[in-house]
Amino acid sequence: MKEIETDDAPASIGPYSQAILDGDRIYVSGQGPVDPESGDVVSEDIAEQTAQTIANIEAILEAEGTALDDVVKSTVFVRDMDNYDEINEVYEEHFSPPYPARSAVEVVRLPIDIGVEIEVVATV
Repeated sequence: MKEIETDDAPASIGPYSQAILDGDRIYVSGQGPVDPESGDVVSEDIAEQTAQTIANIEAILEAEGTALDDVVKSTVFVRDMDNYDEINEVYEEHFSPPYPARSAVEVVRLPIDIGVEIEVVATV
């Protein structure tokens, strides 16, 4: 196992790694719409939040020499399922066919006040 860490994505806010490489898979912890430089949530707009969340995931994957096209599974945590369509629109702009397997779950709260969090598993 190897820890993956980059300054191009927000630092972990608890006792966990940004990602772990295990064999030929990288497991990226849930990422949110936090600007890695300022540490602030980028916006209250769900589309902007989703775009920043995916950018953070992409930065972590790139730190290990992989990319969004290598994602095989994602889990999307949404605070309001009414935002599902907007999240999908942004998601589709960043991922390409064949799309990763995916789950989407509506949650009551996330560790910080954000509307979306995404975790992924990718092949290295």
